[in-house]
Amino acid sequence: MDNGLHFMFCVITAVLLLRESSQTGAKRSGDAVSKATDSRGPEDGLPTLTVTTILEDPYVMVSSAELEGYCIDLLKALAGMLHFHYKVKVVGDGQYGAVSPSGNWTGMIGEILRQEADIAVAPLTVTSAREEVVSFTTPFLQTGIGILLRKDTVSQEVSFFHFLAPFSKEIWTGLLFAYVLTCFCLFLVARLSPCEWSEPKSEENHFTFLNSLWFGAGALALQGVTPRPKALSVRVIAAVWWLFTIALLAAYIANFTALLSSGSEQLPVQTFEDLVKQRKIEFGTLEGSSTYYYFKNSKNPTHQMIYEYMDKRRDHVLVKTYQEAVQRVMESNYAFIGESISQDLAAARHCNLVRAPEVIGARGFGIAATQASPWTKKLSIAVLKLRESGDLDYLRNKWWETSCLHKSRERWSPLQPQALGGLFLTLAIGLALGVIAAVVELSNKSRHAAGHAKKSCCSVFTEEICARLRIKENTRQSQETSGRANA
Repeated sequence: MDNGLHFMFCVITAVLLLRESSQTGAKRSGDAVSKATDSRGPEDGLPTLTVTTILEDPYVMVSSAELEGYCIDLLKALAGMLHFHYKVKVVGDGQYGAVSPSGNWTGMIGEILRQEADIAVAPLTVTSAREEVVSFTTPFLQTGIGILLRKDTVSQEVSFFHFLAPFSKEIWTGLLFAYVLTCFCLFLVARLSPCEWSEPKSEENHFTFLNSLWFGAGALALQGVTPRPKALSVRVIAAVWWLFTIALLAAYIANFTALLSSGSEQLPVQTFEDLVKQRKIEFGTLEGSSTYYYFKNSKNPTHQMIYEYMDKRRDHVLVKTYQEAVQRVMESNYAFIGESISQDLAAARHCNLVRAPEVIGARGFGIAATQASPWTKKLSIAVLKLRESGDLDYLRNKWWETSCLHKSRERWSPLQPQALGGLFLTLAIGLALGVIAAVVELSNKSRHAAGHAKKSCCSVFTEEICARLRIKENTRQSQETSGRANA
């Protein structure tokens, strides 16, 4: 019996010892889990900021149930520099921030004012109206207002006079003037040169003004025409005109080929003034955005016309989101007026989109906080450091990478007078040399004739000019006609 009691006592003791050991182990495990949770929480002494943002590619995007994008990378860099935790929330109404009819602010600005968020990290434009109610940091991105269009929508229609496009109006005017002047010089020199027209009284001059015009036109078409020049002076003018036409035709063919092959015709909508003048393409912007109020408050007549157009058709041309705007540009004859930097991204992602050259209203994207927030200055300094270190440029290149084929950024344009100025100068020098050569040839003949006739060289030279230009003959004919009429 003693042995039985001893056995039962040992069993009870073992059970009690095992139970105490189990309770001690469970207590130690719970302490470990609690400590691990505390290490991941705010008990590390770092503040936690609530960040409001808006979903917009590439600033903030959802990927595998997580947020990513330019603003998320920027927020991570700022958190690492300023040592704070953050909790990101997407703005409830999907708006950037504008004054509602009731007088309250919507969007991210409204959440900051209602203290639902500490800061707003998003493509939020710094404006005077927003600056009155919140505080902005130094802009982390510079942008402006541009026009986003679809390439096949804005392709310029080929006109009947498309062949005139390679040259500007000034060059075509200069070419016409050069043609008439050259033909007149040919006509004049052919009459003055004795080598071309030796006997004015008995011989006919083949270089009439009409024949001179035909000769010049034949050279433009690279065709040989008669009469053929014999005198040195006439040949000088003809040779310079041939050189001029060859170089001019080469420039025309090269520029016209580039125009046809590149497919980069001048966009009919290059400026906001062009956008107002045309009637085929509708245009609008984001409802309640800073771009909308920029045109509303602008005193520029063109900008006022844009605002009046959008305000009258606000239910049809204003869009709710940036994604809706891009989709509408791609699917219809619609031009979106918005931030140029966002439009550059759309053109990089969608190869059939293009941004018009003109950009107005330089502005920037900043981080918004309450006016009394101590984080505004800290964040501004951090943004400046990121810019100076090149980190902002790195993020810009990372998220604005394009999959489209890179083409030349230089837009085709007609040749301007400066490009062919030397060619016109060469022609002018050649014409002057031809006229001088003709005068020298005539003076040599006059000198020899004066020696034989024992007259002064000047009088013979004058007689030759009058005979070749038929001045005296016309005078005599008019005198004879008047005399017969008196008789």
